[in-house]
Amino acid sequence: MKLQLFLLTVIALVIQDVASEGKRWWSHVEYLADDALEGRNVATPGFEKAVAYVEAEFKKIGLAPGGIGGYQQPVNLESRTLIQDKLKLALVRDGAEEPLTLREDATLSARGELNGSIDVPMVFVGYGLSIPEAEWDDLAGFDLRGKIAVYVNAPAPVAVSDNVRSHVSSAGERWAVLKKAGAVGIATIPGPPASPSTTQEPASTAPSTAGAAAPLPQPTIVLADAELQDQAGQLVSMTISRTGADKFLAGSGQTLAQLHALIAGKKPLPRFPLVGTLRVEAAVKREPIQSQNVVGIYEGSDARLKNEYVVMSAHLDHVGIGRAVNGDAIYNGAMDDASGVASVIEVARLLKESSVSPKRSVVFVAVTAEEKGLLGSKYFAARPTVPFDKIVADINLDMFLPLYPLKVIEVQGLTESSLGESVRAAAKEVGVDVQTDREPNQNRFIRSDQYSFIRRGVPSLAFKFGYEAGSQEEKIRRDWVRDVYHKPSDDLKQPIDVEAAARFNRVILALLQRVANDAARPQWNDTSFFKRFAASASH
Repeated sequence: MKLQLFLLTVIALVIQDVASEGKRWWSHVEYLADDALEGRNVATPGFEKAVAYVEAEFKKIGLAPGGIGGYQQPVNLESRTLIQDKLKLALVRDGAEEPLTLREDATLSARGELNGSIDVPMVFVGYGLSIPEAEWDDLAGFDLRGKIAVYVNAPAPVAVSDNVRSHVSSAGERWAVLKKAGAVGIATIPGPPASPSTTQEPASTAPSTAGAAAPLPQPTIVLADAELQDQAGQLVSMTISRTGADKFLAGSGQTLAQLHALIAGKKPLPRFPLVGTLRVEAAVKREPIQSQNVVGIYEGSDARLKNEYVVMSAHLDHVGIGRAVNGDAIYNGAMDDASGVASVIEVARLLKESSVSPKRSVVFVAVTAEEKGLLGSKYFAARPTVPFDKIVADINLDMFLPLYPLKVIEVQGLTESSLGESVRAAAKEVGVDVQTDREPNQNRFIRSDQYSFIRRGVPSLAFKFGYEAGSQEEKIRRDWVRDVYHKPSDDLKQPIDVEAAARFNRVILALLQRVANDAARPQWNDTSFFKRFAASASH
């Protein structure tokens, strides 16, 4: 009887702890996603309030300052805006100029560096990919020097893993290949429309989303440091519309419908020069912006290992004020990603209050400008405030979605490194299962801040609440992505399971402690494509 009473008391205390931890976690979300912060867009008063809040919480917990002279790491950005009345697009064939209608036929991006005029030939290069390991090269046999590479933005039928497909299809990696081949710009043609039954999650690196709920157009934001700009050297960055595609393809013997049929059939695409040249006139207004990462460090206890670091990251920014939906124009970003920053704060607090100090140090980072292209994490990974070669792992939280009770955690990167076994063990301690990404076509492994660390060779993981196929949980998550993601309804009114979020934080805490206490550094698996980045980073 005494044993039963003891066990019941322990269970009651655990339940009480989870409930109180969930309330504390939610209190951070409430502050960060309040209307007063106006969506936390970078370089706004709302974002500055968020920075001050996280810094104050790090101080309250007792983390050591990990920034530059304090808790903040300045991140210099550049805002680029195309001057609309100085833009011009036209196709030139046989000396005749065919004007193109901006936005109707094609849209220029301020990522393009052209400030003046240019007449440039174009080459259609299929999917625009070169993957030697898979014996796939859309660029073979074509001279791209001084030309614009035109490609279809659709998955190529190449035999590689989903994570590798995501990596090689990313804007930065694709441009690196095209730039090396001599291209001076890119133009993308849209792929076939998505199936009505498929909910396509818009890329985090683009603030706007499809449909009526898209925020208003915003300036393009890039890192001010040219060495860190993935698309440096890209004179023209252009998106061709479905209605404009056949104008560009005219005279080539191909139509958009024919290309879409090949894509639907999972077949290679033809490659060919486009007829004529593209005439572009552009003027770009550039303005400097300064933003901040917020960095706090919990120092390890081992004399040797405390000089190595496990990073826990989440992004502090969201997309700000945009197009009103049902009278609401504030894109609060409660789940994306006030939830992740709240967990960074709470896991730091739990770690500080735990009786066992980890051997390695833990760096807690709330990064800026994820929504602009992973810029804050890219800057931290390239210019870290601790020695880069001492960073052993990144545990990233972005929109983990505690929309229902936690039974299983979906782990992006589960099979790529030894961190997979660490998270399995940590989840087991809390009675939670793990699973691989249920929707690999969403490219999540490369679409949030863990990717900045992966590209520099650091084993990394990211997470979502998991679900079983056909379950109610699957429907809840898909409905959320369709109806709430990057919309004003990602606010404090939506139903959230705060106790499930607290249990999730316990899993992350257990994972951090395991990685921080393991005598061996995490390693990429021998079969992982991403192992190559660790090798290149060591030279």
